[in-house]
Amino acid sequence: MTRFIRSRAAIVAALLGAVVAPTSGQSPAGTAPPEGQQSVVIRGGWLFTGTEDRVVRNQGILVVAGRLLGVNRPLTAQETAGARVVTLDDDEYILPGIFDVHAHYNMTLGPRGIRTDEWHYNPLIFLANGVTSTFPAGEYEPDSMRVTRERIDAGEQIGPRIYNSGPYFGTARPGWNRNATTADIYRDVDYWAAHGARAFKAKGIAPQQLRALVERAHLHGLTVTGHLESGFRSTVNARDAILMGIDRIEHILGGDQLDPNKPAYPSWSQVDTSSKQFKDIVQLFISHHVMFDPTITAPVYFTKLEEGFDYWIDERQFFTPEVQAWVKSQPPRKDVPSWDSLYWAMRRTTKAFYDAGGLLTLGTDNPSRGEFLAGFSAHRELQTLVLIGIPPAEAIKIATINGALAMGVADRLGTIETGKLADLFVIQGNPLTDIKNTRNVRMVMKSGFIYDPKALLAQAVGKIGFTPQRPAGQGRGRPPE
Repeated sequence: MTRFIRSRAAIVAALLGAVVAPTSGQSPAGTAPPEGQQSVVIRGGWLFTGTEDRVVRNQGILVVAGRLLGVNRPLTAQETAGARVVTLDDDEYILPGIFDVHAHYNMTLGPRGIRTDEWHYNPLIFLANGVTSTFPAGEYEPDSMRVTRERIDAGEQIGPRIYNSGPYFGTARPGWNRNATTADIYRDVDYWAAHGARAFKAKGIAPQQLRALVERAHLHGLTVTGHLESGFRSTVNARDAILMGIDRIEHILGGDQLDPNKPAYPSWSQVDTSSKQFKDIVQLFISHHVMFDPTITAPVYFTKLEEGFDYWIDERQFFTPEVQAWVKSQPPRKDVPSWDSLYWAMRRTTKAFYDAGGLLTLGTDNPSRGEFLAGFSAHRELQTLVLIGIPPAEAIKIATINGALAMGVADRLGTIETGKLADLFVIQGNPLTDIKNTRNVRMVMKSGFIYDPKALLAQAVGKIGFTPQRPAGQGRGRPPE
């Protein structure tokens, strides 16, 4: 366990007091530490900075006002005076905070199948897993998600950094206007950019609408990612989206292997990574500097559980008893050949894309259905990246600095370097010898504040979902597509 050797009582109090029980069922599930941030020194253990492919012994890390002012160097008595000192054990490792760039806060819980954002306790789950930055990739309740981000930024609620996506652009948005004009899209982008959106997500969008979205987002200095199709029924193939200037693409690479007269996923399940068509789309991504977020594990939530989908902490405990009972009442899991084949196609295409020099990010795409939670699933996606043959050090970079690049914040986040913001987490066990060790989170730091993951998780036990007083589907939302 992590040891605290200076101001021990104060540090333990800060850790255990970092999460305060909500005052009502609708209040955010935690408040940030009090004002008056103390400097922190981290000594001992091992360090993976994200700038190299190895771990090194940590000589010392100095955090002042939420910033890394000294990384892996001896610290002077003047620098450490009055600081909280955290001393790590020899089997503990420091990693940069994880970026989940497909971090759904929304969930589909209960018999009515309504999908809504859960912003009360999900932020605690993300942060407790070392996920210090999230891009929701389409919000069902964007006003509430914006307020959540503002509360977190103001220190009124505990959670990761939220790079708001605003609502979906396309048929995934409740009430989407299929006939929206370019002027309509421009106004919509202007509105959400003014209300704090940091990037946008397209899903079910028509070609002319996507072109307008990309144009207007770039005018605001913002990026666009897309859940795209084959071109079937006025959808957009990734090939065409790249030529429109899109910045990132989710799930599948697209291209000429997809039949434009059929939906994309059945065709993609049979993709041939040795074909010219596949190599052409990969090179188009690379030549246009488009990032790819594969979300390899996403199909598994709909079918049988593959390797890596075990519980190291039983995530079902965080749902209300009513949700847990509802999950138990569902039919047992069974093989779904279409989702199984898509999963294996995602594995082989992601590895081929990586081998060709493509730039990957980590995204979980887990709108929970009462069994798994996206914060934990970041570690499942990490493990899957390694299972397909990506070296552990590179997988961690995909989950950290590449996510920072995708969100345009790599100058201040994504690696552990002097001058950057102090977002990191401590695990037990070397992740370069066993990537599953990232699951063993011992401490989380965001903006220089220290959090005890056990204390964060304790606040969420039995809280997520509906109760007899709050029936399933009550409030805003829509059935999932």
